[in-house]
Amino acid sequence: MCTAICRGPYCGRTLDYEFSYTEEGTIFPRNAFLPLRHEGDLSTHHALIGMAFVQEDFPLYYDAMNEHGLYGAALAFGGNAHYFPPRKGALNLASFELIPYLLGRCASLSALRALIENLNITDSPFRQDLPPSPLHWIFADTQQAVVLESTAQGLQIYENPVGVLTNNPPFPYHLQKLCEFSHLSASASADPLFPESAPYSRGMGGMGLPGDLSSSSRFIRAAFTNRLATIGESKSDQVRQFFRVLGTVEQVKGCVLLEDGQLEHTIYTACCDLENGVYFYTTHQNERIIGIDLHQEDLDGSRLISYPLLQETPMIQNAPCQKAPS
Repeated sequence: MCTAICRGPYCGRTLDYEFSYTEEGTIFPRNAFLPLRHEGDLSTHHALIGMAFVQEDFPLYYDAMNEHGLYGAALAFGGNAHYFPPRKGALNLASFELIPYLLGRCASLSALRALIENLNITDSPFRQDLPPSPLHWIFADTQQAVVLESTAQGLQIYENPVGVLTNNPPFPYHLQKLCEFSHLSASASADPLFPESAPYSRGMGGMGLPGDLSSSSRFIRAAFTNRLATIGESKSDQVRQFFRVLGTVEQVKGCVLLEDGQLEHTIYTACCDLENGVYFYTTHQNERIIGIDLHQEDLDGSRLISYPLLQETPMIQNAPCQKAPS
């Protein structure tokens, strides 16, 4: 289960799962070859950076942004996702092709909207041992966001006014559920029903905010925090604040027990700076914010560039320095 948030020039997500696929920070330069199952292969496209599980030189992106500041993320949608056989006359894309193809072809969200009007998400597997995952997607620029859901009723495209996506149920349910929490605020009511009973604590404007880890509750909590959190003045402050917003929905290992006994937890958390092309991340083992700068690479190259995620052990600030060898 995962949560994605988009706010102004920043988009990002948590990846919550029981184990890692050894994902890496991955740059897909403009001339890297993208083989497709049903459409003509892409030999030139916009450059991308994101988090991917790379197989056979193909970036299976969890989330990414392109050089023009367009972002996309795939989140689990089990129980509702439904893909179809290739359809004549449609833009037939396998689920794992969606992020690299759409971000590779589109420089803006308006261009993406036009391209997906005849989209058909196919049931093609990447390999026999990698069947299609049940997913839905959020795509966003600095101003707007849309959600794509392929269900048994066909492809649904929704405007996303809150810039948040979690998991199933379908997106319209989350927006409807959000209405039940429109009373929440950053402060206690200015016109209380019982003025003789004054608030006894700060933060009581958020009384009733769900605290569990279900997709519905994470959606509401993320929307609440995303709407109210200050953005910060400097770029570094803004990035740190964005990670704090996502931190309100991160899953602590041990709190979500699966039927097979494994523990779901937040594998990584990411923040994309859409204006500057920097992909920031933290991991379960490393809370230090690490950045990978798209524009520090040769974007006209033809080979994938991957960076293993940096891990770190806690340090003791006042530990005595080791003596230099004599």
